[in-house]
Amino acid sequence: MTRKQKRLAVIAGGMGFIFIAVLLVMFAFSQSVAYFFMPADLAKADVKPGTRIRLGGLVAEGSVKRGQGSTVSFTVTDGTGDVPVTYTGILPDLFREGQGVVTEGAFDAVSHSFVADSVLAKHDENYMPKEVADRLKKDGTWNDGKSNEAKGASTGATK
Repeated sequence: MTRKQKRLAVIAGGMGFIFIAVLLVMFAFSQSVAYFFMPADLAKADVKPGTRIRLGGLVAEGSVKRGQGSTVSFTVTDGTGDVPVTYTGILPDLFREGQGVVTEGAFDAVSHSFVADSVLAKHDENYMPKEVADRLKKDGTWNDGKSNEAKGASTGATK
């Protein structure tokens, strides 16, 4: 082999390696994509059982029910739609009714409920995932605390 042929072989091998690496990364990303939905979106969307999605909204008041062991069932709502959720595991400390939550999992074909494998609750009083907050504000379901501050100012209350 001449120097030119060796150089072309090294370049072709490097390009082949990069091509395979890109394909593997794209395959990995396609397997881990989870689309975000609100409960009202699920009525319009055709989500097949077993498809991984993220479901966000508020935990409905009076919906949290503890089952056997660490199984918990609750309802996620956005004011328009409600979705029953079942989760087995330890819930975040700040998980409670009326608070924002994002769950990740899939619909069960048998029970027709959402089976979550992870639950994320808001971590302080000022945080809500942007997608959830925008949708809840648009629907008029969630306020960001500003109306409570305005009420306190109008009644003469101080912090």
